[in-house]
Amino acid sequence: MAAGAPRIFVSHLAGVAVFDPNGDQVGRVRDLVVMLRVGRRPPRLLGLVVELSTRRRIFLPMTRVTSIESGQVITTGVLNVRRFEQRPTERLVFGELLDRRVKLVETDEEVTVLDLSVQQLPARRDWEIDKVFVRKGGRGGAFRRAKGESLTVEWSAVTGFSLEEQGQGAENLLATFEQLRPADLANVLHHLSPKRRAEVAAALDDDRLADVLEELPEDDQIEILGKLKQERAADVLEAMDPDDAADLLGELPPDEQERLLNLMQPSDAADMRRLMAYEEHTAGGLMTTEPIILRPDATVADALARIRHPDLSPALAAQVYVCRPPDETPTGKYLGTVHFQRLLRDPPYTLVSSMVDEALEALEPDATLPVVAGFFATYDMVAAPVVDDSGSLLGAVTVDDVLDHMLPDDWRETEFHLEDDSGKGVGADGS
Repeated sequence: MAAGAPRIFVSHLAGVAVFDPNGDQVGRVRDLVVMLRVGRRPPRLLGLVVELSTRRRIFLPMTRVTSIESGQVITTGVLNVRRFEQRPTERLVFGELLDRRVKLVETDEEVTVLDLSVQQLPARRDWEIDKVFVRKGGRGGAFRRAKGESLTVEWSAVTGFSLEEQGQGAENLLATFEQLRPADLANVLHHLSPKRRAEVAAALDDDRLADVLEELPEDDQIEILGKLKQERAADVLEAMDPDDAADLLGELPPDEQERLLNLMQPSDAADMRRLMAYEEHTAGGLMTTEPIILRPDATVADALARIRHPDLSPALAAQVYVCRPPDETPTGKYLGTVHFQRLLRDPPYTLVSSMVDEALEALEPDATLPVVAGFFATYDMVAAPVVDDSGSLLGAVTVDDVLDHMLPDDWRETEFHLEDDSGKGVGADGS
């Protein structure tokens, strides 16, 4: 759903068919999963509960939803078919929020929730509940008629949904730190007790937990991963950057590595095995296997569309790599790199193959860390291609991974001083 598109009332999504990009139906929407926030901030829509033809109910993250229109939901085609399990911080819209008695803030009058509307935030992938459709008078029910005036109000105009601001359960702690960057949330987790750390980690969604794990010290990573169910641990590893996931897997006992790899999607497991074959402090061990790869006949417009993807780090979005098919690592012949600034200087219809930086040499997979660091310093790069002897692109090393391995082992132990909106410091316990 494009930014700025009209809001959707959730009652219209009940039972709606879910399709993959090829037009094949994969299931139907049975509920929506939201995360409540402290105070009167609108809840964030995390995803959909989809019932497959086998009657199994799975979770479809909103990041995997490309369109909601004309009574249908279109996905990216990538589905995790493990059974949906509700987490402590999650609420089901149909199951828990509709037909609920709440109060209007202005008049303190009790009303019944009949419907909620969701809308995608401008220029972002995030979705929120923004409006509440309520009926005054007796309990009417989400799908029943009742006497009394009905009206649509802002989420902030009602009370009775949101989390209480006191309390230190994982749910409240998670809501309090929701706006933190992954590195800052990782710092908070590091200073929590092991019990509380496990509670918060269990409540985070897979993508958020993956981002946070990448920023944690090795011991914390292993501890948290070891307390997750194995199926979920595999999901979180799949959501991590391949190089970070491979580093974490490499610290586990061989039998544990194999169990988790067997639970992962075959393509992700293959990437992990390939990365784990390289020495840790080499270009092959540092690289990610998912840089932006384009064929020679791609245009500047194609390249800019790929760079805009919100999941890309700034380092990976700084350049694209032009290769002959196949265009997944390891690719066909690597032709060269095109820098982001060059893309901005040429017309949208220009072929990327006409502007590659042929003078920039690629790294070999066995290049040592000092060689890689020297390459970045010499050429002022934030990412660099890694190419094997046959001329195939294997991946790309980013500057953040180089720094991670060059800084002292305990650099993550630094206590960052966070400030809230009032200018007061925020401690690791949320106080």
